Amino acid sequence: MDIKDAVVLVTGGNRGLGKALVQAFLDAGARKVYVGSRTPIETSDPRLQPIKLDITNEEDVAAATEACQDVTILMNNAGVATPAPLLTAPLVDGARQDMETNYFGTLAMVRAFAPILGKNGGGTIVNILSVASWLTTPIGRFYSASKYAALSLTQGIRIELRSQGTLVTAVHAGYIDTDMAATIEAPKTSPEEVAARIIEGIRNNQEEVLADQSSQEIKAVLASNPHLFYQQLQADWDNTKPQERI
Repeated sequence: MDIKDAVVLVTGGNRGLGKALVQAFLDAGARKVYVGSRTPIETSDPRLQPIKLDITNEEDVAAATEACQDVTILMNNAGVATPAPLLTAPLVDGARQDMETNYFGTLAMVRAFAPILGKNGGGTIVNILSVASWLTTPIGRFYSASKYAALSLTQGIRIELRSQGTLVTAVHAGYIDTDMAATIEAPKTSPEEVAARIIEGIRNNQEEVLADQSSQEIKAVLASNPHLFYQQLQADWDNTKPQERI
């Protein structure tokens, strides 16, 4: 899809990967970018249109739908992550929060904007997933479950929306150098690099974007020897001290 003169809505566009995506779309020639966030950003750039948008809030989604009738690219970037074990976390509130945002919030946005994209010629939906949508790691299992669900959602809407000419793109990445991964000690990719690969994927009409080296390597390993991969995850968990598992 040609991004020049496109009209884009980026959820969670006020920081991290979302902020990098907003700039990347502008650099690629987008005519307008709606920047969705719980607290609207302040800007003097006439190409940017801040909107109040919590994707778990029905009223916010409805208001955005009414205000953004010219959207041709929906960028589902907003997400949360709760690092906690499935069985021993003090509460399961994190599981509900991750699912409400990463799955139900994304579903709400897709249901709201799919007809608009169809009316505007088809367009593109991009869902930010994760390598966590392929596997469950020793940390962030609530997050993994929600991203598994979001991957299933992405595959399903791709089938439903193909006839109206809407490209549905899944983006996978490992740790991105944003606030969400600030406490994690592991190799990270800059949000600008991930954003650049997403722009390239949209231009090339890709249904899947492996946005960093981690996603490329993990997909290759899971395709060749998933048993070995999960053996390593088990070893990592077994070697973690109980007090460090939450």
